[in-house]
Amino acid sequence: MTPPQGQEVADSTSCALAGCRTEWDEIRCWRRADVGQVVNVSCEEVSPLFSSNHGYIFRNCTKEGWTDLYPTYEEACEFGEVVETESETTYYSTFKQVYTAGYATSLISLITAIFVFTVFRKFHCTRNYIHMNLFASFILRASSVFIKDGVLFSDETLDHCFMSTVACKSAVAFFQFCILANYFWLLVEGMYLQTLLALTFVSQKKYFWWYILIGWGLPTSVLTIWVLARYFYDDRGCWDDTENQFIWWIIKGPITASLLVNFIIFINVIRILVQKLKSPGVGGNDTSHFMRLAKSTLFLIPLFGMHYTVFAFLPENTGEAARLYIELGLGSFQGFVVALLYCFLNGEVQAEMKKRLWKWQVQGYLSFTKRRRTLFTETSTVTQISVLEKSSPKELPSECQHSISSV
Repeated sequence: MTPPQGQEVADSTSCALAGCRTEWDEIRCWRRADVGQVVNVSCEEVSPLFSSNHGYIFRNCTKEGWTDLYPTYEEACEFGEVVETESETTYYSTFKQVYTAGYATSLISLITAIFVFTVFRKFHCTRNYIHMNLFASFILRASSVFIKDGVLFSDETLDHCFMSTVACKSAVAFFQFCILANYFWLLVEGMYLQTLLALTFVSQKKYFWWYILIGWGLPTSVLTIWVLARYFYDDRGCWDDTENQFIWWIIKGPITASLLVNFIIFINVIRILVQKLKSPGVGGNDTSHFMRLAKSTLFLIPLFGMHYTVFAFLPENTGEAARLYIELGLGSFQGFVVALLYCFLNGEVQAEMKKRLWKWQVQGYLSFTKRRRTLFTETSTVTQISVLEKSSPKELPSECQHSISSV
């Protein structure tokens, strides 16, 4: 016997509602589960502080809903005292202050560097145009971190399981775009340096628009594919998770590829530098050669982002504590280091700044001297006029007398 249509709808609805709903316990999100299912979470997933702890927290899904945690976070992860809980809060608070200070320092230094390259016409060349685009990508990256933190973590009482607004998704998408653009402009810097060293006579303007296409065009294309994939296949939360590895590799794949290509360029550039230092035309002993090579390598590391290569090919949950220190702690100051090396410590920039400073001092001195001379001249003229005005009444009678006597 075929059940009525209304009964079919009721049965399907009851089947859909069966089980335990997604729940936020103010520490982590417990995803929806079926009745009778046992869900476990490792301490390592709870916090990077417990990466060496192999304990687990369990919850059962029953007809009445989720059971209580067993054991609790404090018991399973050996984190039972209030003092320790406060230490974890202090840890993350301090860590946030560090990377906030790092990104703020990078923002100020990068904006100043772009101002220097823009104001002085002498620095208007293809090389500095590429540097300015790299600086802009670092500025966007730092800004996107502040925007994402402001949108996602402005209110600690938010239910992160069901936080799925257009604003938070847009903030995460913008953050991913800035990360992609930053990596690709690091790649462009490596490609440009490789071109300069390998090809002596090459038109720099010829490849500039290709660099623009790689630096901004490819990240836009990758992000568009990622947004469409998230929207149609994994549209949950704020898109800030990496649980769906297939979709996450749409972002991670191009980043990993750019790091791999940059690593190859890095090795090749070092090889070319060694050859140039060993050439007969280069003077100096072996120590000076080594020091120059070490200096060149030091300059190339922040340029190519080699420190990111350590975790590029590892799973996301591997070495989370070390990853936080490198990518957020040290990485937040990378923009400052790049601006320092390629602008403020650049010999050409320093020479031009000294030249302009000397010119401004000379102009100020000449202007001061001119004003002083003008003021002195005006003062002398006024003094002479006042003297003449004072002496003229006394001299007039004598002149009259002389004229009368002569008549």
